[in-house]
Amino acid sequence: MSTTRPAARRAWLGRLWALGTGRFGLVVVAVVVATAIVAVFWTPFPPQQVDIAARWSSPGWPHLLGTDDTGRDILSLLMAGARTTLMVSIGAGVVATLLGIALAALGALTTRWVRETVAVLIDILVAFPVLIIAMMITAVWGGSLGVVIWAVGIGFGVNIARVTRAELRRVLHSEFVLAGRASGLSPAQNLWRHLLPNVAPVFIVQLSWAMAVAVLAEAGLSYLGFGAPLTEPSWGVLLEQLQRYVSVYPLTVVWPGLAITVTVLGLNLLGDGLREATDPTLSRRTAASRVHVPEVVS
Repeated sequence: MSTTRPAARRAWLGRLWALGTGRFGLVVVAVVVATAIVAVFWTPFPPQQVDIAARWSSPGWPHLLGTDDTGRDILSLLMAGARTTLMVSIGAGVVATLLGIALAALGALTTRWVRETVAVLIDILVAFPVLIIAMMITAVWGGSLGVVIWAVGIGFGVNIARVTRAELRRVLHSEFVLAGRASGLSPAQNLWRHLLPNVAPVFIVQLSWAMAVAVLAEAGLSYLGFGAPLTEPSWGVLLEQLQRYVSVYPLTVVWPGLAITVTVLGLNLLGDGLREATDPTLSRRTAASRVHVPEVVS
């Protein structure tokens, strides 16, 4: 058992790295995480340091990406903003995971009236777009990163529950689940050992999408003034502050917009790669497609 699990883990990591989407997603996420960690201890300049004499400096030394209208170093602001992005995406992913699994389990493994009540609740909540839910919550409780995390986590937790619940109901009647139940496994043990691993590919895609939308939601809400406060480095706040000068200094707007775009794309592609690497049916299908079949010569 102890040698089988590490071997299986290395196998799907190898399959993930063999995929172009997986490699791109891993590299992007690794760069964002490393940047956020480095920014905790070091940035080229203090992110909020104002230097009027250096305002609107072109990219070069010592300001590699230039400066804004107050002389702040854009590279330092982007590095510090990566911390905010990472905090929001991980926090929203944790909230969405806990809420999604709880609602999916209640909607698939409980008595009939509880299942139907949860299904109706999910259908009602899923009708509201995530960003609308986030804007309503932030309008009531005020703009902060904590509110953004909870708003996006709740909004996407419902979406995860809707998809995962259907998959749990499908897997629930499989032979290995029935065998586990017959061997004396409790519903919680059956859920942990058999059900969740078999719905993991679908769940991973939904979770990666939730984390990608969390990045977009944080940037969008901060752009609109509902997200991170002005004193907190954020890609959305930086984009809002620089877009008013886009006709004069268009290059400064490119950097935060590019950071948001590449991060969201990386998270989505990493989710697709993880789904293909962890789904045994897709793995067998991919391997079969690589088998050489000799052509029939007429």
